[in-house]
Amino acid sequence: MAENCNHDCSSCGQSCSSRDPKSLLKAPHKLSKIRKVIAVMSGKGGVGKSMTSALLACASQKAGYNTAIMDADITGPSIPKMFGIHERAMGSEAGILPVLSPSGMQVMSMNVLLNSEEDPVVWRGSLISGTVQQFWTDVIWTDVDYMFIDMPPGTGDVPLTIFQSVPLDGIVIVTTPQDLVGMIVKKAVNMAGMMNIPILGIVENMSYITCPDCGRKIDIFGESQVDAIALEHGITNVLKVPVDRALTQAADSGKIEEFDHNYYEPFFENLDKQLKTK
Repeated sequence: MAENCNHDCSSCGQSCSSRDPKSLLKAPHKLSKIRKVIAVMSGKGGVGKSMTSALLACASQKAGYNTAIMDADITGPSIPKMFGIHERAMGSEAGILPVLSPSGMQVMSMNVLLNSEEDPVVWRGSLISGTVQQFWTDVIWTDVDYMFIDMPPGTGDVPLTIFQSVPLDGIVIVTTPQDLVGMIVKKAVNMAGMMNIPILGIVENMSYITCPDCGRKIDIFGESQVDAIALEHGITNVLKVPVDRALTQAADSGKIEEFDHNYYEPFFENLDKQLKTK
């Protein structure tokens, strides 16, 4: 037990002998069926976490799995725009229904609940955390093989709420090449260790650019640190994604599902194999 324990596990990230790791887990909606849940997280913002969530979901869908995305970044939701989703979510007495992407992925985000996509969400942390829990407990997720949760950046209220209340099968950590980001990645790795959640892989976005003339890889943000971080923590599933204007254009135009480069397919296959062997 921590020295200054107040016996309120809901606000604590410590792992101690008096803690039941399953005591705070919330049951999903009674009509939901969700087999695997993967959280996509980063230690800071601006590293392409939402892009990673979207492309992992696309890789899962292409592999033949029924896929869902929970956009838990309540104050900065971007998932609907990437998929060209502009309609509002509907509901009934039974619960809230997620919106479907063009390929049939189930999506829930704050932006499909607001009257206007440009309305800001000016809420305190407790209300944001409660809303994320409702995305799990009040939304009817139908026959989902893989759910990807796009987490807000950092290791604060919402990530802690998800770690404690949603039965995660693993996490994917997202980073970029800078030394400073590498230090922050270790915070996310350590948080996952404290909460006993396995790390299924690390994605390094903006890892390099490819010269259009000679094909040489250029490290525009400095030498990559991701291999050293992965080796230090025993993580074997590593993906380095280049700066790709076509990918940015696909996301900006709401056609992320039409992006045909296979950056994420091998990474998802490795992730899938890890979970099948558990």
